[in-house]
Amino acid sequence: MTIGAEARRTGDPRDTLAAVLDAHESRSVGDPHAILGPAIEARRLAEELGDEESARRAILLHADVLLRDGRLAEGGRMAQQVLAWAEQHDRPFLRARAHRELALFHRLVGEFSDALAHAVQCVAGLEDATPGTRAQHLMMLAVSLDDNGRFADSDRYYRTVLEIASDVRDRSLTLRVLNNMAYNAYETGDESGAIALAELMRQAGARFGQPLAAKERDTIARVEMMGGRYAAVEETLAGALAGALPDHDGDGIAECLLTLAEARRRDGRFEDAQAALDHAVARCDANGHAGVRAQARQEQAALHAAAGRYREAYEEHRIFHAESTALYRERQQARAFALQALFEADEARRATEHFREMAHRDALTGLYNRRYVDERLPALLAEVADGGGPLSVAIVDLDHFKRINDTLSHATGDTVLQQVARLLEEAAEAGGFAARLGGEEFVLVMPGTPAAAAVTRAERLRRRVRAHAWAPLTGVLPVTTSVGVATTADGHATMAALLAAADRHLYAAKHAGRDRVVAARTSFG
Repeated sequence: MTIGAEARRTGDPRDTLAAVLDAHESRSVGDPHAILGPAIEARRLAEELGDEESARRAILLHADVLLRDGRLAEGGRMAQQVLAWAEQHDRPFLRARAHRELALFHRLVGEFSDALAHAVQCVAGLEDATPGTRAQHLMMLAVSLDDNGRFADSDRYYRTVLEIASDVRDRSLTLRVLNNMAYNAYETGDESGAIALAELMRQAGARFGQPLAAKERDTIARVEMMGGRYAAVEETLAGALAGALPDHDGDGIAECLLTLAEARRRDGRFEDAQAALDHAVARCDANGHAGVRAQARQEQAALHAAAGRYREAYEEHRIFHAESTALYRERQQARAFALQALFEADEARRATEHFREMAHRDALTGLYNRRYVDERLPALLAEVADGGGPLSVAIVDLDHFKRINDTLSHATGDTVLQQVARLLEEAAEAGGFAARLGGEEFVLVMPGTPAAAAVTRAERLRRRVRAHAWAPLTGVLPVTTSVGVATTADGHATMAALLAAADRHLYAAKHAGRDRVVAARTSFG
């Protein structure tokens, strides 16, 4: 039944639309094309209902299909445009969804550090998300940590996803998580851990009553090969030669055949290894699996060498090197094209928003900028002076921020600034605002807030920054702030004098040891 038909049947199109979007955002990746039709129909219905956020949720589902189909430029551009809208309209859930698709985009183009930066942000703003959607976002974070070699951190998130997948009875997600964890153990040489996880995969497949797919079997086979259990490899990959294994990714059977060839070579069965390798090559050539085809060249060279055919091994290795170089160049060109499309999407957004946002918003964090402070703060001081009320400001500075940039990367530093900006934005109450003054320095403007209440709010912010989940992003490096607070009891102060007082208190906070709030003679930390 189509979404429109279901909406007519229930008579509540908004609830039907929300249910459809929730279901597809929560589902594990199977055939991405199965999502395309519902995504397009959901967007059409959302636009008919005037529901802009739901329309953009549907656009992100469409973008996900494009990305997984290799159409990176189109999918990335769509995700970037949705992120810009979500930030402009302050939609935390939509912002998280857009960051997830951008994490996938950067992962697929090989920009793993940028993928991790987006993945960290994609787990924020999910308070009202379904458990399945939360699991998908945590999975993206775990995978991105994997790609950056942070296996201990990724394992922690994988285990959380595994618990959610079990609670919501998502069979596909359970097997994906176990597969990734088992392959991590294989790659890091943890044979006992890999064996235990491979057995859990087998048990899960049996419990669910569904055969393990080719990639899952390939992982189990490689775990068996770690201990020289070649008969077990044959048993696990039975059916690969006939192409009879479930293959959701398209190149899974080719990878199984490659693993089978390697296991037979290690077992000294050179003719059988060649037969499996020939099947792998034929499958790659027929289906255009260039990456696996290059790996087959490498395995062929190893097989020639093992059989004593060193001239043939050298020639095969030479061809492998040439094909790998050509493949790398081709992927670099595709990557450059996709990144250019993302850049153009960002430029188009800026052109559309024109000079208004450029004048008042900081491009990196989305907070107001110094120019806005210079325009708005004097007006607020005049307003509170007329009413005889107080106004407080807090200047917030990140401690040892240069160490994060120098030790990790400027991309990581940018992500830290963005996360701190979100916390500042949450701390800004009606009538006030948060802004980035420059670098790692921010200001929180609190009209109608007396000194004691301002210190309490600044202290609450300081504690929130320190307690934030920074480990996936900065590792062992902490993120803390020093805060200087200044208050005018009746609004009769100039902006320059008020900010100067807050700046003096900030200096005192840093001089006293950092990670504290200072207001006049009061210090908290």
